[in-house]
This record gives sequence, structure tokens and C-alpha cells, in this order.
Amino acid sequence: MTAVEGWETKKLHELSDIRVSNVDKKFYASEKPVKLCNYMDVYANEYITDKIQFMEASATPAEIDRFSLKSGDVIITKDSETPDDIGIPAVIMEKINNLVCGYHLALIRPDVDQVDSIYLAKQLSTSRVARFFALHASGSTRYGLPTSTIESVEIPTPPKPEQAKIAEILSTVDRAIEQTKAMIAKQQRIKAGLMQDLLTRGIDEHGNLRSEQTHQFKDSPLGRIPVEWEVKPLGQVSNLITNGFVGVATPHYTESSEGIPYLYGNNIRNNYVDLTKVTLINRSFHSKQHKSQLQPGDMLTVQSGHIGTTAVVPDSLSESNCHALIITKFKKEMLSPDFVSFYCNFCLETGSMSHLFIGSTIKHINTSDFAKFAIPFPPKDEQFQIAHRLLDLSNTVNVAGAKLTKLHSLKTALMQDLLTGKKRVTALLNDAEDEML
Repeated sequence: MTAVEGWETKKLHELSDIRVSNVDKKFYASEKPVKLCNYMDVYANEYITDKIQFMEASATPAEIDRFSLKSGDVIITKDSETPDDIGIPAVIMEKINNLVCGYHLALIRPDVDQVDSIYLAKQLSTSRVARFFALHASGSTRYGLPTSTIESVEIPTPPKPEQAKIAEILSTVDRAIEQTKAMIAKQQRIKAGLMQDLLTRGIDEHGNLRSEQTHQFKDSPLGRIPVEWEVKPLGQVSNLITNGFVGVATPHYTESSEGIPYLYGNNIRNNYVDLTKVTLINRSFHSKQHKSQLQPGDMLTVQSGHIGTTAVVPDSLSESNCHALIITKFKKEMLSPDFVSFYCNFCLETGSMSHLFIGSTIKHINTSDFAKFAIPFPPKDEQFQIAHRLLDLSNTVNVAGAKLTKLHSLKTALMQDLLTGKKRVTALLNDAEDEML
């Protein structure tokens, strides 16, 4: 560990009191009822609050005295089936009445005069500490941390105000991550409900959702659908359903800016093409593969792997090719490719596409079976309206997802810089002191 001016390096036992819990999940009538903070509560949450639904268990008075949790305590996972899952920390953020630390966990109670709780938890979550714990864990099929290993892990210890500022910065990023996750989850719930409504009931000429109370419906092979809709197999509304190139393409890869995007299954997401990591092929190979050449508006479906996932080639991808994907070229005068893509992914999520999957070990879809896949067929204007509404909501979710990715990258970079002293927060502390004067 590189020395940082003004920082000490101390063993964890010099900074805290460490207690390995033996409180199990059982409930005994002879013991006192408690709330149990168990392994998964710690593993799944960096911050422990009373919003978590804790297990009910029991403990002896001696166990309650020794393992009751206080605000500022740090808990780590002590045992697991893999070495990667040991040493995962969480911080008790508030007083939670009757909460006790459960089995397979270690309670670390920081010396508040020496170390900030959140700062300590962040240090314990670094890859450096994870490597130390994995190296010194005991066991061959189940791994555990000896108390001596926990006690001896080294913690870089800057002055307490610097620790607190680092903790403040990192916890602010954590809050932004959690808020973004919550927003994405909410938008996904809205999207799921809207897809169910739009793709089974549609919208009328006034832009309102249909219902059987206000509009006419009829029976169909897909269930009840609006009387204006038809049901047709994909083969009847497409000019071509075929496979992308199947063979060895690696000799034709290129890093030239003149290369042609070559799409694989991992580029196909629900209703969008992910070009974050895209392979390029040389133009000569592209020009020879006529069957797999793509145009905007073509629909691509993953044939094996993330089977059934579907997206439409965007207008921004004017020239491209693909590997082992199902390519559907539609009669565009009849329908909206985006509408069909949304319907296919909806069927994938609800399980109504699974009858197309064949194979005993690696599942795949045959193009001949995909051509028989039945879809609802609203009037074209209605298809575009439905697709437009769903695309708007999908874009909102995708933008939030991109924001979440950036926040995770920011957190990783900040932890690397701040927890090693590569970048100091002393200037921020000086500014805060100047403001107080």
C-alpha cells in the first residue's frame, strides 16, 4: 500500500471492536423475540435502515447484549459458498429497535474518535480488501473468514474530517444511484402495464384505450381483440424471413473507420440496437453477404442465446450486417416494424413465444417456425400510434439506464481515487473552513 502524506495505516482491530455473531434464525419460546439482520440483508444493501423487512427470531439476553446493532455499526458477510461473497459490508444508518446481528456475519463497531463508519465500510468494499479476504479465507467447499483475518486487514486512515468528507461524497453518489434505480423500476412498471394495454386492447381513433365496456371485441387465436384487428402469421406480412451469416467471420474483422457494423446477439436489446460495443467487418466481406445485409426498418430477433429478444434496425444504421440473427423484412405498407418488435418482446416476457423454442440443451428458433408466429394486426395508423407511445417510454427508461451506468462508473473512479489518497479532499475541507470564518 502506497504511503499517503498525513495518512496512517492501521489494522482493523486497532480501529474497532469486532464480534462474530452466533445468533441463528430459529425462534425459541424460552428466548426473547428480536429482529434479525441476516446475511442477505447485508449482502443486498450497502445501508441498513428500518425500511428493510427484517426476519423475526429470538436470542438470549447475553446474545442481545453482545450483538444488538447500533447506528454506525458496520457488518460484513463472514461465510459463503464462494470467496467472492465474503467481506461484503453494510452500515447501520439509524437506530432500529430490537435489531440483532445474525449468524454468518461479523459485527464491526468503529471507534468513533478514529474512524467514520461509512468511510470504513467503503474501504472494506475495495478490491484490495476483497483480495486479502479471499486469500486468507478458510475452507474448500464453504469459505469463512477467521476472526484473526478480519482483525488484521489494513485500513488507510486519514484524519477524521477527511474521512467524513470522502464518506459524504461517496454516499451522495450512492443516493443518486438508488434514486435512479427507483425511477427506472417505476418506469418499467408503467411500461409493462402500458404494453399489456396497448398490445392487447389498442387505442381508438380518439387516442383512448379500448375496453370491452366501451368498444367491440371479438374472439381470436390470441384471445379477445378489438373487432378492427386481424391476426396474421409473420410470414404473411413480410417479404423475407431469413438468417444472418452463419460461419467464421473473425478473419474479416477490421478496426478501420470504414468498417461496416456487424451485429451479434449481444447487440440486440428489447426494442433497441445497442452499439456500445459493436464489431466492424471489412466492406469486401459485407458486399459478398447479400442475404445478411441490413437496412433501417429490418427486424432482428436473437435466434439462440438471449433467445427471442427483438429490435428494429434504426435509421442511424444505414448500412450493416449481422451474424446468426433472424432477419425479418416487412411489407412496410402493411405495418410498423416497431409495433411488431414490441409485440414480440411482450410475448417473450409473458411466455407466449416459448413454444417456438426448440432444442434440448441450447434452445433456438427456426425461421420456418418464426414465420408461422401469429401477431395481432391493427390498422396501420393505430400500429404507429401504439409504437410511438411505447418508444417514448422506452427511450425514457434507456436514458435513465445510461445515467445509471455513468453513475456506477463515477462511483468506481471516485472510490479508486479517494480511498487510496490519489486525489485528496483537503481543498474541499479548507473551503468549508473558510466559509465558517
